[in-house]
Amino acid sequence: MESGPNALTQFSISEPTPGYWRAVFSNPPSNLLNSTTVLELGEIVHRIEEAQDLRVVVFASDHPDFYMARYDLSDRNPVAFAPTESGVTYFIDSMRRMNDAGPITIASIRGRVRGGGSEFALSCDMRFASIENGVFGQPEVGVGIVPAGGAVERLPGLVGTARALEIIAVADDYDAVTAERYGWINRAIGDTELDDFVDRLARRLATFDPQVLATAKRLVRGRGITPTEDQYRETLESVRALFAAPSTAARQTLVARHAKAVGADFELRMGYHLGLIEETLEVGR
Repeated sequence: MESGPNALTQFSISEPTPGYWRAVFSNPPSNLLNSTTVLELGEIVHRIEEAQDLRVVVFASDHPDFYMARYDLSDRNPVAFAPTESGVTYFIDSMRRMNDAGPITIASIRGRVRGGGSEFALSCDMRFASIENGVFGQPEVGVGIVPAGGAVERLPGLVGTARALEIIAVADDYDAVTAERYGWINRAIGDTELDDFVDRLARRLATFDPQVLATAKRLVRGRGITPTEDQYRETLESVRALFAAPSTAARQTLVARHAKAVGADFELRMGYHLGLIEETLEVGR
């Protein structure tokens, strides 16, 4: 484990070959994101910005069932949602800086990636996932809010507005094959082949000129749909208003009660379980 004020406790970084970093996420038991994750991602982005001759960073998980499960809403540390000087959050600022940095970032996804974890993966330049063990979702609407970390801004440009609305509004789980067909990820790959495929791709990128890669990334991103800070701020203001609504508190109480009743299966099949919860409290009553 690293030491010092900027040590990482949830991520470990290795350098398989010069110019290629592999960052592995581990936050047992189910790889929930929390305020520590947000801070450490900011630190990793800082290291990416400062690195010399870095070409590619692969983000993976050490848990076969959870890549980045979702954000742990029981963590009340304000670093996750408090506005920064730009008016957005530290997480969004970090993801925007990662997009602006030269190295190409790749999410190598095995397991469930939902909520803030999905939004992290969406912030990477490329996404590859296990066919057998890749599960995607934006469950926020199912718990009474909307995504606040980039899904609203990034998904429409990848999958189109109709499919983005489906993903967000239905709050269900999607397999990797469907995610590939929608454009959510680059490719769905057999589980036994995923690691080798991504490693070969990263090693190939690591042989190219870093300035050329950075230029290609900048030009391609500039031709696509790049979210603005105003769009992020509008989403965050909407989420804060929803958090203050009585109907949201009522829904979250029902979700928490159901999650406790079904135990570990709630995290494994969150999309399924969110569809079972009946809203029994009248809004405003």
